[in-house]
Amino acid sequence: MELILKQDVENLGFKDDVVTVKNGYGRNFLIPTGHAVLATSSAKKVLAENLKQRAFKEKKEIDEANAIAEAIKALDIKIASKTGQGDKLFGSVNNSNVAEALAKEGHTIEKKFISVVGGNVKRLGKYDASVRLHREVSADIQFEVVAQA
Repeated sequence: MELILKQDVENLGFKDDVVTVKNGYGRNFLIPTGHAVLATSSAKKVLAENLKQRAFKEKKEIDEANAIAEAIKALDIKIASKTGQGDKLFGSVNNSNVAEALAKEGHTIEKKFISVVGGNVKRLGKYDASVRLHREVSADIQFEVVAQA
Protein backbone atom coordinates (compact mmCIF):
# COMPACT_ATOMS: atom_id res chain seq x y z
CA MET A 1 0.00 0.00 0.00
CA GLU A 2 1.44 3.37 -1.04
CA LEU A 3 0.89 6.27 1.34
CA ILE A 4 1.92 9.92 1.58
CA LEU A 5 3.03 10.83 5.10
CA LYS A 6 1.39 13.91 6.58
CA GLN A 7 3.92 14.09 9.43
CA ASP A 8 7.18 12.47 10.50
CA VAL A 9 6.81 8.82 11.54
CA GLU A 10 9.76 7.32 13.37
CA ASN A 11 11.48 4.43 11.55
CA LEU A 12 9.29 5.00 8.48
CA GLY A 13 9.86 8.41 6.93
CA PHE A 14 9.47 12.17 7.03
CA LYS A 15 6.56 14.43 6.19
CA ASP A 16 5.58 14.36 2.48
CA ASP A 17 7.49 11.13 1.77
CA VAL A 18 5.78 8.50 -0.36
CA VAL A 19 6.21 5.18 1.44
CA THR A 20 5.09 1.60 0.89
CA VAL A 21 3.74 -0.19 3.96
CA LYS A 22 1.77 -3.33 4.66
CA ASN A 23 -1.99 -2.95 4.18
CA GLY A 24 -2.89 -3.50 7.85
CA TYR A 25 -0.40 -0.94 9.15
CA GLY A 26 -1.65 1.69 6.73
CA ARG A 27 -5.36 0.95 7.02
CA ASN A 28 -5.49 0.36 10.79
CA PHE A 29 -2.94 2.85 12.14
CA LEU A 30 -1.46 5.43 9.78
CA ILE A 31 -4.63 6.59 7.99
CA PRO A 32 -7.03 6.62 11.01
CA THR A 33 -4.55 8.52 13.21
CA GLY A 34 -3.95 11.12 10.50
CA HIS A 35 -0.30 10.23 9.95
CA ALA A 36 -0.81 9.46 6.24
CA VAL A 37 -3.17 9.56 3.27
CA LEU A 38 -3.52 7.22 0.29
CA ALA A 39 -1.07 7.97 -2.52
CA THR A 40 -3.51 8.29 -5.42
CA SER A 41 -2.37 9.83 -8.70
CA SER A 42 -4.12 13.14 -7.92
CA ALA A 43 -2.62 13.24 -4.41
CA LYS A 44 0.85 12.65 -5.91
CA LYS A 45 0.35 15.57 -8.33
CA VAL A 46 -0.70 17.87 -5.50
CA LEU A 47 2.30 16.70 -3.47
CA ALA A 48 4.71 17.40 -6.36
CA GLU A 49 3.33 20.95 -6.73
CA ASN A 50 3.58 21.60 -2.99
CA LEU A 51 7.17 20.32 -2.89
CA LYS A 52 8.13 22.54 -5.79
CA GLN A 53 6.70 25.60 -4.05
CA ARG A 54 8.33 24.68 -0.76
CA ALA A 55 11.84 24.11 -2.18
CA PHE A 56 12.95 27.73 -1.77
CA LYS A 57 11.70 27.94 1.82
CA GLU A 58 13.35 24.59 2.54
CA LYS A 59 16.77 25.90 1.46
CA LYS A 60 16.50 28.77 3.94
CA GLU A 61 15.58 26.34 6.75
CA ILE A 62 18.55 24.10 5.90
CA ASP A 63 20.91 27.09 6.03
CA GLU A 64 19.55 28.06 9.46
CA ALA A 65 19.87 24.47 10.69
CA ASN A 66 23.49 24.33 9.49
CA ALA A 67 24.25 27.56 11.39
CA ILE A 68 22.72 26.14 14.56
CA ALA A 69 24.66 22.88 14.06
CA GLU A 70 27.96 24.75 13.87
CA ALA A 71 27.09 26.74 17.01
CA ILE A 72 26.14 23.59 18.93
CA LYS A 73 29.30 21.73 17.90
CA ALA A 74 31.40 24.59 19.31
CA LEU A 75 29.76 24.39 22.75
CA ASP A 76 31.50 22.80 25.73
CA ILE A 77 28.62 21.02 27.45
CA LYS A 78 29.03 19.78 31.01
CA ILE A 79 26.20 18.03 32.81
CA ALA A 80 26.51 17.83 36.61
CA SER A 81 25.10 14.74 38.26
CA LYS A 82 25.17 13.16 41.70
CA THR A 83 27.63 10.30 42.01
CA GLY A 84 28.02 7.30 44.25
CA GLN A 85 31.11 5.16 44.71
CA GLY A 86 33.77 5.71 42.07
CA ASP A 87 32.34 7.17 38.91
CA LYS A 88 28.85 5.65 39.03
CA LEU A 89 25.89 8.02 38.84
CA PHE A 90 22.76 8.07 40.95
CA GLY A 91 20.23 7.63 38.16
CA SER A 92 21.34 8.34 34.62
CA VAL A 93 21.87 11.08 32.05
CA ASN A 94 19.71 10.91 28.92
CA ASN A 95 18.46 13.02 26.03
CA SER A 96 16.30 15.25 28.24
CA ASN A 97 19.36 16.21 30.32
CA VAL A 98 21.25 17.09 27.13
CA ALA A 99 18.25 19.16 25.96
CA GLU A 100 18.25 21.07 29.28
CA ALA A 101 22.00 21.73 29.00
CA LEU A 102 21.54 23.04 25.44
CA ALA A 103 18.65 25.24 26.61
CA LYS A 104 20.92 26.78 29.26
CA GLU A 105 23.35 27.64 26.46
CA GLY A 106 20.54 29.30 24.49
CA HIS A 107 19.66 26.57 21.97
CA THR A 108 16.16 25.21 22.52
CA ILE A 109 15.90 21.76 20.93
CA GLU A 110 13.20 19.20 21.65
CA LYS A 111 14.47 16.12 23.45
CA LYS A 112 12.91 13.78 20.88
CA PHE A 113 15.41 15.07 18.30
CA ILE A 114 18.40 14.21 20.52
CA SER A 115 19.75 10.70 20.82
CA VAL A 116 22.58 9.80 23.17
CA VAL A 117 24.93 7.27 21.62
CA GLY A 118 24.67 4.05 23.62
CA GLY A 119 21.45 5.02 25.42
CA ASN A 120 21.42 6.28 28.99
CA VAL A 121 24.73 7.33 30.56
CA LYS A 122 25.44 5.83 33.99
CA ARG A 123 29.09 6.84 34.56
CA LEU A 124 31.19 9.99 34.56
CA GLY A 125 33.09 10.84 31.40
CA LYS A 126 32.77 12.17 27.87
CA TYR A 127 29.96 10.97 25.62
CA ASP A 128 28.51 11.65 22.18
CA ALA A 129 25.00 12.60 21.15
CA SER A 130 23.34 13.15 17.80
CA VAL A 131 21.01 16.13 17.33
CA ARG A 132 18.62 16.16 14.36
CA LEU A 133 17.91 19.79 13.46
CA HIS A 134 16.27 19.17 10.09
CA ARG A 135 15.47 16.13 7.98
CA GLU A 136 18.77 16.69 6.12
CA VAL A 137 20.86 18.27 8.90
CA SER A 138 22.09 16.56 12.03
CA ALA A 139 24.96 17.45 14.33
CA ASP A 140 27.13 15.15 16.43
CA ILE A 141 28.01 16.80 19.72
CA GLN A 142 30.12 15.83 22.70
CA PHE A 143 29.13 16.36 26.30
CA GLU A 144 30.82 15.56 29.57
CA VAL A 145 29.15 14.18 32.67
CA VAL A 146 30.85 15.61 35.76
CA ALA A 147 30.34 15.06 39.50
CA GLN A 148 28.04 17.53 41.17
CA ALA A 149 29.91 19.72 43.63
